[in-house]
Amino acid sequence: MLNWDEYDESKQQKQKEQPAPQKIAPVVETKEEKEEISSVPSSVEAGERSKLAKEALENLDTREGEEELEGQSGRVQVDDKAMINCRADLNQLVPFKYDWAWQKYLDGSANHWMPQEINMTGDIALWKSEEGLTEDERMIVMRNLGFFSTADSLVANNLVLAIYRLITNPECRQYILRQSLEEAIHTHAYQYCIESLAMDEGEIFNMYREIPSVAKKASWGLKYTKEISDPNFQTGTEETDKKLLKNLIAFYCVLEGIFFYCGFTQILSMGRRNKMTGTAEQFQYILRDESMHVNFGIDMINQIKLENPHLWDEEMRQEAAQMILEGTELEIQYARDTMPRGILGMNANMMEEYLQFIANRRLVQIGLEEEFVGATNPFPWMSEIMDLRKEKNFFETRVIEYQTGGALSWD
Repeated sequence: MLNWDEYDESKQQKQKEQPAPQKIAPVVETKEEKEEISSVPSSVEAGERSKLAKEALENLDTREGEEELEGQSGRVQVDDKAMINCRADLNQLVPFKYDWAWQKYLDGSANHWMPQEINMTGDIALWKSEEGLTEDERMIVMRNLGFFSTADSLVANNLVLAIYRLITNPECRQYILRQSLEEAIHTHAYQYCIESLAMDEGEIFNMYREIPSVAKKASWGLKYTKEISDPNFQTGTEETDKKLLKNLIAFYCVLEGIFFYCGFTQILSMGRRNKMTGTAEQFQYILRDESMHVNFGIDMINQIKLENPHLWDEEMRQEAAQMILEGTELEIQYARDTMPRGILGMNANMMEEYLQFIANRRLVQIGLEEEFVGATNPFPWMSEIMDLRKEKNFFETRVIEYQTGGALSWD
């Protein structure tokens, strides 16, 4: 074993054997480099740091960033604002141009909730019971948690990486920030259900890769959201503005406006039969949030059309209708996959009519003609559930261990 004395002798011997180091040409520093190096002392006493900070601020060049703010000087007027390609200062929230956007932000904030507020005890007992649920009912719960746990992550990515950056109105951006928080809460809620029920997380979170009807929906969504998520993507031309508009239609009218309805109807129908009531209550609050997201997105789409009528040409109208109808068909396929037999007072044929009814609404909301003449809503109770105020059953099912911030003890 080598001791430290032997190590030192060995090191000295190696140094003797090494050739003499070659002379290296000195590095010639430019004047600017010397000034930059000299401005940063090698060691600074604690008492000197404040002085250096003040000196740095005295030398701060306030002209930096003027290129970004070019044309934005002065107070913003309402007419300066626009939904896309706006040059007005985005940091000036008021005056509002779109009062509906600000009101939706206030409404969303008033509807705040957290997954831990909901008691999952009954769900856990029912899920563990061998006779609690049928195999078809178990498949519905697992398939929906599998799809939604990934879908809301895709939704959040699109909001944060693309839509927020490309929408140039501050009050709309304010709502988008609120929506982003809600998507995070939704993902949390699905994880809370999965964890509470002790499901195989690997199986649940990989359904969007392994179950065809789930994978198709996820792939379709990525098709219309991937391109504008590129940080180098910019609007400002007819081609790029149309790409953004297509994204918004796919995102709000299909991903949020159609892809959620089959699964939510299934879970909420289960709750109406006093099964998986905690999971159903989480889905109820999520669906209420999602309905607000859809309404906001449709208002935004229609505003962009109003301000940029050249984008809404015949080709764009055809593409918009095609996207909505493709999404409807994918959701119908998902319904048939998750409901091969009648269950919970519904079947795949009833769900198909319901989805056609929803598709008609989405088409009309953005100014297109209905596709499925005579389609009706076979589940009128869904509207009642969406409109139900949180307080109506929040305090009946609240977990007593849960505390709001004001009630927490920091001892």
